Amino acid sequence: MKIKRMTATFGRLQNETLELGEGLNLIQAPNEAGKSTWSAFIRAMLYGIPTKERDRQGFIAEKNRYQPWNGSAMEGRMEIEWNGRLITLLRSQNRTVPFGKFEAVDTRTGEPIPELTAENVGETLIGAPREVFERSAFVGQGATAVDGSPALEKRISALVSSGEEDVSGAQVERKLKDWLNRRKHNKTGWIPELEQTITELNEAAGRQSKAHRTAEEALLSLDGLRRERDTLAVELAYHKAAAEQKKRTAWEQAQSELSQARAEEEKYRAELRRDGMTPDREVLRRTQEELNLLRNVEQKLKQAERDYEAAIQAANQARQEASDPLFAGMSPQEAWDKANLDADEVDLEEPASGGTLAAGLLLLAGALATAAAGVLLTPFAFLGTALLLVGGIILLVQNVRLKRQAATIQEEREEILTWYGVEDSEEILALAREYRAGWESAHEAERERQNAEQTLIDLKNERERLRAQVLPLVQGFAPGAKDAFTLSAAISKALFLQEKLEQAAIRREGAEKLVQRLPAPQEVPEAVPDVEPRYDGTYTAVRLSAVEGEIGRLNSVLAMAQGELKTLGDPAQTQADLERAQETLALRRQEYEAITLALEGLEEANRSMQARFAPALNERAGELMERLTGGRYDRVTLTREFEAMAEERDGMLPRRVLSLSRGTADQLYLAVRLAVCELALPDANAAPLVLDDALANFDDGRMKLALDVLRSLGRERQILLFTCHSREGNYLSDAYDVQHIPLSSRGEGSNLV
Repeated sequence: MKIKRMTATFGRLQNETLELGEGLNLIQAPNEAGKSTWSAFIRAMLYGIPTKERDRQGFIAEKNRYQPWNGSAMEGRMEIEWNGRLITLLRSQNRTVPFGKFEAVDTRTGEPIPELTAENVGETLIGAPREVFERSAFVGQGATAVDGSPALEKRISALVSSGEEDVSGAQVERKLKDWLNRRKHNKTGWIPELEQTITELNEAAGRQSKAHRTAEEALLSLDGLRRERDTLAVELAYHKAAAEQKKRTAWEQAQSELSQARAEEEKYRAELRRDGMTPDREVLRRTQEELNLLRNVEQKLKQAERDYEAAIQAANQARQEASDPLFAGMSPQEAWDKANLDADEVDLEEPASGGTLAAGLLLLAGALATAAAGVLLTPFAFLGTALLLVGGIILLVQNVRLKRQAATIQEEREEILTWYGVEDSEEILALAREYRAGWESAHEAERERQNAEQTLIDLKNERERLRAQVLPLVQGFAPGAKDAFTLSAAISKALFLQEKLEQAAIRREGAEKLVQRLPAPQEVPEAVPDVEPRYDGTYTAVRLSAVEGEIGRLNSVLAMAQGELKTLGDPAQTQADLERAQETLALRRQEYEAITLALEGLEEANRSMQARFAPALNERAGELMERLTGGRYDRVTLTREFEAMAEERDGMLPRRVLSLSRGTADQLYLAVRLAVCELALPDANAAPLVLDDALANFDDGRMKLALDVLRSLGRERQILLFTCHSREGNYLSDAYDVQHIPLSSRGEGSNLV
């Protein structure tokens, strides 16, 4: 199956479209752009929305989580290719069931496809139920790890063994354990119930004789207890009449206290409202805090003014110290450049002229000596003598020019040193350094002055803001408050009055509750019986209650004993019931032993089944792990509970996930996921693989290896890789067989080839 195009009104997606291609589709988008929502939309279009899920702490049900943000109904459209046929899947609201309305039509003709329904579309197209799809070809965000399920176990077991998917070993084991528990599970099993029944039947005969004795003893005790009850009733009436007099006195006193509390409460309430409505305590406390802030700001403002004056003086002094007529109007860099040029002029070497003078004199002497000796025999000899004479003259002239240049350089050097008032070039550079340091100090002082000025302005603004907040609010209930002292006094007084008002209200509420609890006295007091009570009122009532309780208990005991004597029946019938229960117990114990043997056999069968399907899954996962880790890990072990372990190429023992790094653990999970996907969904019309940020914890090296694996798997099935990073796209930028699909921050999708 291949997904061609999707349009969704689903969660944050507002009638947005995503087009996909064959092979590996790299869908890049920033966080909150809708990647996970598109993944959930694919699953919902295929398998619907679970309607029985409910929100709970830390979890939002899908039907609520993906309600469209714009308030419209949840709708979706998916165009797919399946078995060479183009099909369009449509889902929308069905009354109150999200995505409950489903329709599948031929994309070209629009004809309905009745064999695809809302209940079977996912399992028909994918080739597996929802729980298998979620544990194989659907990797949600942060859910790379694989856990087991009966459906997935049946699927993998069938594909690598008999090919049947009717039942799983876990289901059979669970059923046998249910049968075993039904026969013997604490007090709820059949065997404990039968054992209890036999115990009860054995005790039935004993209860018959005991019931007869109990009835006789109860009749003897009841006569004396009834006489004591009548005496206590008269004594209690005496105590009640006396207590009624006390209640009347207490009720009248409570009424008086209530009146006083109400008057006191009204007094404080009127005091608070005398000059205006006083805000509540929380507002007053915040205002008091703001008033304290205003005082602190005013203190800081005084210090800021002193700091500002000091900063002005420091800046002026720094500017004066930084001024230097040698570098007037120059920046530090310009002064430094000028000083370097002048230092270079001072250090310039004078040209050497002694060698030139000696050479010229030698040439002239040679030419004159030759002429004096008469060595002019040929034209060539005459020419040589002339050349010697000319060369000597040129050298003498050059020597004169070099001496003049040396004199000029010396004059310029003396002029520069005199201007700076120094003796060498190093002192010139030192003056430039001092100028730069002074200039930087002046600028630093100016920045400090500006900062002090800004601090002063900010404090003044803060003072005005606090005044604007505090003054109108306080003057609303204390018009005479003007300055900080009177403002604070007004707030303190209001807080004091509110506290007194609350205390008065508490006293009033307590008095009201007391009045409510105290019953109104009777208009005509009952006559006090003429009796001398033996005990106080409390003990008399307790004793009377105990006697009545004992009478009631003995009446119940007598009734139960008499009833038990009638209901226990014939002892022969009790014996017959006992024999039947013993026979049934023996049968249940035989069944219990048989089921126990069956469980042991099933455990052996499960080990045999694991020996069949585990190698196939482990082998494929190991191959993928080797490719994902660049050959470092080449073996994977997956238990029947889908706990994965990896072994290094030269390692001694497999390593559990908890001992691996986060990146390696995710590589292992991804290898197992891909292997499970291939084994659970190996159809030629392979289901698409959906990966939501599955490479988020991979470094660049792991990411490249994983992309190479996914790219190769993309030749066999469509893969949707959602990512929030750009590195995957950069690595696959030149891959001709990869579809690059960016999503905007609004969740819009488009293909980029």
